[in-house]
Formats: sequence, C-alpha cells, structure tokens
Amino acid sequence: MIGRNDPNPETNASLRVAIANAKADSVPRDNIERILKKLSGADKDSVVYSQQVYEGFGPDGIPFIVTALTENINRTFPDVRTAWSKSGGNMGSQGSVMFMFNHVGIIVIKNEDKSEDELFEAAIEAGAQDFTYDREGESEVITSFKELSSVQNALGSQGITIIKSEPQYRAKDPKVVSDSEILDKLERFTDALEEVNDVDEVYSGFDVKED
Repeated sequence: MIGRNDPNPETNASLRVAIANAKADSVPRDNIERILKKLSGADKDSVVYSQQVYEGFGPDGIPFIVTALTENINRTFPDVRTAWSKSGGNMGSQGSVMFMFNHVGIIVIKNEDKSEDELFEAAIEAGAQDFTYDREGESEVITSFKELSSVQNALGSQGITIIKSEPQYRAKDPKVVSDSEILDKLERFTDALEEVNDVDEVYSGFDVKED
C-alpha cells in the first residue's frame, strides 16, 4: 500500500521506485510533487492508495493478470469486471491463473562503456536471476520480486545507471498464437482493460508467432 504510513521516498522503497519510473516516463516534476504532497497528508484531499490484483481468462482461454492502483476498491472492481466480461473474457477468483505466472522484478540499465561480460558479472554479483544484453544501449536484469529493491541498490552501488525498475508478472509457459482473428480479439480485450482509469498494468499469457 502507498499512503500516509510512509510518504517519504528516502525510506519507502516502493515509493522511491515509483518516482524513478515516473521520471523515466517523463512525468512532469510538478505532478510528482503534487502527488507526494497528497500522500503526506499536507493536502486536504490526501488519500491512501492500495494495489489490487485481478485474475482471469481472456479470448481463446488466454490467462491474464491485471494490476490496479486505487483509492476506491468499490469503484475499481466493478469497472474491471465490466471491461473484462464485455470484451470476451471471464474474470476468475484469486489464484485462478496466478500459478501460471512468475512474479519477477525487471531492472533496465544503461550499458554505457561496460561490456556484456562486465554487466553480466555485475548483475549476478548483485543477486540477479537472469540478464539479457542489448547492444542498443540498454539491458535487462531479472530478479525475484522480493529481491527487486536489494538488487537495484546493489547495481547502483556498482556505478550502474538504472533507467527503470518495476515488478512484473511473466507467463511461465505462454501460449503461441498465430491466428489473426484471435490476435485481434486479444488486442481489443487488452485495450479495454487498459482503458479502465485505475488499471496500472495488464499481463497476458501468450506470445505472437513470429512468422
């Protein structure tokens, strides 16, 4: 939960990561400061937000996980459920698809002047589970969800620049889809969920066949 309990990014790791990601997404500084003011209780409209996780199936039986950040669960749940059912899916109960996903931490770093071997060694030393090198200038470090903050701090202490850090749900065995009609349905389904005001992220259990 993000709220008045600890609105200080120096001591609240989750809030610190959220601010870093907001800056990476070019959110204006004034917007970030206004949100911090609300969370601290200094604003008369201060609120307490909680993260909600919803599970179920989309078109063609594809599993989906949806996360939302809300100050009003009684508004968010019906909105997500309506978008889910109207778009060809079936919203499930807690645990209905969670076992099909891994909850991981993703850290995007700058390669800068470091080689692939140097970055790999740094990631492993920091406690990462996996590492994907990208010659375009940014690489990806994968951690367990619980170790996300500690791995991020360890990388930073080694002088590695963190671009973005966030938790994700990744399907253990994604279904490969090649049928264009099904892909269109899945795209519309995903768009409908993402359009719900409080929805933060939508995670699916499918991959698109490359050819």
